[in-house]
Amino acid sequence: MKTTAIIKQPIEDEMELFESKFRDSMTSKVALLNRITHYIVNRKGKQMRPMFVFLTAKMLNNGEVNERTYRGASVIELIHTATLVHDDVVDESNKRRGFFSVNALWKNKIAVLVGDYLLSKGLLLSIDNGDFDLLRIISVAVREMSEGELLQIEKARRLDITEAIYYDIIRQKTATLIAACCSLGACSVQPDSADVETFRKFGELCGMAFQIKDDLFDYGDTKIGKPTGIDIKEQKMTLPLIHVLNICSKEEKKWIINSIKNHNRNKKRVKEVIAFIKDRGGLDYAVEKMLLYRNEALKLLEGYPPSVYKSSLELMVNYVVDRKK
Repeated sequence: MKTTAIIKQPIEDEMELFESKFRDSMTSKVALLNRITHYIVNRKGKQMRPMFVFLTAKMLNNGEVNERTYRGASVIELIHTATLVHDDVVDESNKRRGFFSVNALWKNKIAVLVGDYLLSKGLLLSIDNGDFDLLRIISVAVREMSEGELLQIEKARRLDITEAIYYDIIRQKTATLIAACCSLGACSVQPDSADVETFRKFGELCGMAFQIKDDLFDYGDTKIGKPTGIDIKEQKMTLPLIHVLNICSKEEKKWIINSIKNHNRNKKRVKEVIAFIKDRGGLDYAVEKMLLYRNEALKLLEGYPPSVYKSSLELMVNYVVDRKK
């Protein structure tokens, strides 16, 4: 059995019900919108985000969830989907998880409007039900994600990202949404409890490990959905590269930066940069940092009594660093 299927087992019924509630939350009177949202829903990914919501809620509430938990998971998924649709426009990307993106099929104008629609649906779902505490968690996440993206764009132009800035970027861009899922799961069943902050931190640590793992895929030789070296071609500063830039000589640093700025379309040169980063221990360093984040996340779970939900969350943390794509 696949790891994701084992993780999902204790929340199988909730995930099934969530699917139908999520579909309902997307409906519109506009036929074109329904066609597009139907296309989006049928091409969903691993659904890690709603899984984090339900596992956290059930672990903290003796295996029970409530309507707020379902709404929280739907809001997160609506808003996350909105950001993905907008991201594909920003990145001029024609593919998402191996399928055509919304902007590739319906053009940018419609894709931006669909993203706006999904965002407003998410906000209204919270407002209509008075879930203002949940809405606050999600709104903070959306603000941070936008800031993280813009910080990355600003820094990428100058290729001067320090390790501290890199952590800031990935905390905002990636970790903040997983942090929102976990704190939202906690807040749906235990509002105003210390668990809300504990699980925000837990989700953030998982998200940091998740993004470092993503960065490492760029140096792999296997086909994992994005071609090797794409981050270098796009002048993205990832942890293995930042570490090597910090420890290499002035001449080597000059060569790397020149390669990334002026020769990032040259396959041979990109391969040489990747080989140099591997050779200087850039990957080992990133793996070490990723495992530190994983271990900190697991430590936060230690104080909670054993349960199938806790086991699934532990498995999820390990899956984040062990996954193959």
